[in-house]
Amino acid sequence: MPRSKAAINRTLADQAEPTVALNPLTGLHLEDIAEIVTTTAAQGARQPLLLARHLSAHGRKLVDILARRADFAPEQGDSRFTDEAWQKSPLYSRLLQAYMAFNETMEEWVDDLDLDEVDRLRADFLLRLIGDSAAPTNTLLGNPEALRRARETRGRSLWLGAKNLLRDVRYNHAIPAQVKGDDFKVGENLATSPGAVVFSNEVLELIQYAPSTERVHRRPLLLVSAMINKFYAMDLTPERSFIKFCVDSGQQVFAVSWANPGADHADWGIERYALAVMEAIEAIKAITRCKDLNLFSLCSGAMMTSAMAACLEARGDKSIHSMSIGVCMLQMQKQDMEISAFSTPALVEKVKERSKKAGILRGHELALSMLWLRPQDLIWSNVVNNYLLGNEPPAFDLLYWNNDWTNLPSQLHLDVIDMFFTGCLSTPGEMHIDGTALDLSQLDCEKFFIGGLSDHITPWKACYRSALDFAGQGEFLLSNSGHMQTMLNAPGKRGASYFTGDSMPEDSDEWLASAELQEGSWWSYWMSWLETRSLATKAAPKRLGNKQFPAGVAAPGSYVHQQAG
Repeated sequence: MPRSKAAINRTLADQAEPTVALNPLTGLHLEDIAEIVTTTAAQGARQPLLLARHLSAHGRKLVDILARRADFAPEQGDSRFTDEAWQKSPLYSRLLQAYMAFNETMEEWVDDLDLDEVDRLRADFLLRLIGDSAAPTNTLLGNPEALRRARETRGRSLWLGAKNLLRDVRYNHAIPAQVKGDDFKVGENLATSPGAVVFSNEVLELIQYAPSTERVHRRPLLLVSAMINKFYAMDLTPERSFIKFCVDSGQQVFAVSWANPGADHADWGIERYALAVMEAIEAIKAITRCKDLNLFSLCSGAMMTSAMAACLEARGDKSIHSMSIGVCMLQMQKQDMEISAFSTPALVEKVKERSKKAGILRGHELALSMLWLRPQDLIWSNVVNNYLLGNEPPAFDLLYWNNDWTNLPSQLHLDVIDMFFTGCLSTPGEMHIDGTALDLSQLDCEKFFIGGLSDHITPWKACYRSALDFAGQGEFLLSNSGHMQTMLNAPGKRGASYFTGDSMPEDSDEWLASAELQEGSWWSYWMSWLETRSLATKAAPKRLGNKQFPAGVAAPGSYVHQQAG
């Protein structure tokens, strides 16, 4: 299909948007905020005339607002101010303009301060945080829709909002609920693909899925999700199940379901997870009577399996025939994200010490770090919906999965931080698994890499650069979606598209400039690639497992139901 220049331009524009300023690995703590405030205030104190000038200018703005001479307006598409009262009510229209003027003045003042690059990024983040938090819509009196709802319901909406608040304080660690969980149950309307656990150790359960075709490819497929999430995003609902798609395509599908670690598992790092997957691979080989397999892994799971595959290669073990690696970056550079502002060497060491002391990062702590990436969308919008309007949160399957929290062992946290900030896995010989030095450039198997265009967790250019750390034949594909949305681009999804290229030059922009735009889901394209690497077909097995590894608990297994503390 000919490449659309207009689509390419839109792609480049989307990609150029600033990424998040906060790293969920390092998080945000009160002392970090205090440091930003102190640094910014100290610099402001050194320039008192500058502050006075901006305060004077702000005063003139307020006078113009009162006299109806001002023309401050929210950005197009800002859903906070769509109620007609913001335009028609003299009080609310002035309140809106005063809020916009305040944000503008703060931005202008910070822009004029003599700050270095890092401090400026930190100050900009603080301004966004303050601006989002200070929005009048976050209060009852400052939200005309909430006031109108309270009048129309004779206060019932406020009563329901109070109940929602108390529920979140009691059961959700005081985090505004993003999703109505009563409508979903794992194993009933989520993660429903038939199968059974055929192997387990303390780290994982290995699920074999029942074939849906009369014949299956001889070489099996192993799916490995991120260790800091539950695996069933790959099997969300039947119409959006990557697992079902693979099974229906005639693949012998196995998937890893991770145990939800507790404080006793603080020493679980990349090595422990890799060794556990190696055990699972031996079980798969025994069950399928195939000497090797195809591997598909995501995010932190792909970081771990890359290390594992390099370890196997160094030992002469050819169990991995091909690797498909989704939304994964192995190291981070300054140009990838603004997070360097919150990831200075001193801060990273602080974070590592906190992690060592805690032993485990609780699921809700990780969730809060992710929420502060986009506080308006992920926090304040839910405050308004749940507490001020008295609505129930939406019933959305992906949000339910996202809020089905998992804990992060301290050692895994430390290992991932080291990978990101030191590039140890990308540097030959710097990282070891079970005493074996790792070198990705020596990994001799075919590879397929997937990035997400609007992915702000693992930016696609970082994923592309990480792909270049591998040697051998490789192909890079760029989906038009974000991080998890990339995995949910099932066939039939409206607006789905992706870019493919014939080669992988050193420069990602050069790759995109020559890439071809394809309409539809990348799943089918990838499956065509996989099928040529899956051997001939055979009659589908009539039962799961074998005598050595018999079928046990029905899919999705038991580990998936373990809850974070």
